[in-house]
Amino acid sequence: MSNPLFISELPPHLSADCEQCFGLCCVALPYGQSSDFAFDKSSGTPCPNLREDDRCSIHTQLRQQGFKGCTVYDCFGAGQKLSQGTFEGKHWRTHPESARDMFDCLPVLRQIHELISYMREAMMRSETSSLHADLEKLYPDVARLSELEPAEMLQLDLTSHRADVNVLLLQASELIRSSAPAKTKAQGKAKGKKRSGMDFLGANLQGADLRGTSFRGALLIAANLRNADIRHADWIGADLRDTQLGGADLRGGIFLTQAQLNAAIGDASTLLPDHLNHPSHWR
Repeated sequence: MSNPLFISELPPHLSADCEQCFGLCCVALPYGQSSDFAFDKSSGTPCPNLREDDRCSIHTQLRQQGFKGCTVYDCFGAGQKLSQGTFEGKHWRTHPESARDMFDCLPVLRQIHELISYMREAMMRSETSSLHADLEKLYPDVARLSELEPAEMLQLDLTSHRADVNVLLLQASELIRSSAPAKTKAQGKAKGKKRSGMDFLGANLQGADLRGTSFRGALLIAANLRNADIRHADWIGADLRDTQLGGADLRGGIFLTQAQLNAAIGDASTLLPDHLNHPSHWR
């Protein structure tokens, strides 16, 4: 296992804390009218539902009011980090000279925190013990990116940093997925034909044995995974919008986020990794 002291030093706030944020996602991010958003909004324009106290006026009714997209967004703690840390509590309303940089930094810092979150998860898995030393060596370099000044953050070549981390995340995925129980002969035949991520759109995989499957970057929009055995799967970058997960077993899954689950449709019988929760709308 990884050094417990090192794990305890990892940032504890890698999920959104809206109480400490200046409503950045409601201002910085653009969206278009669709099934996820009720109207168009450009980047840097406050959402009409954003109150002066930086709270959403329809927070408890977002899905009913046509803002399902808001319920599945997670900044990985980037919002409060920018609000209270990077910009030292200077609100974009009272310091408009900093607003543009603050808004532009949000998606960049979100990606940095996302990488840190994935690295943290990989370091806490016993199956990846052979990678812990390499992950711990690389971690400080990634963590330092979250402390950059706005100008440096906006000039950051994040692609190269993601590439370095992804090598280890791919290895972690292989180790964890290989620890899944062997598939049945019938499942082996079913998986004989290679599927692309696009093939999962609307796919009927109800009750399927999908243990140890890599869904990295897969489009599972409206796919039927009811009662499927999906333990020890890799979910990084998978699109789970309206994916049916009722009764499915997702335990042991790696790189699955709460935002992905919020986009899916499950129920009380869906089995999840211990660190994730059943979204309220599932009930």
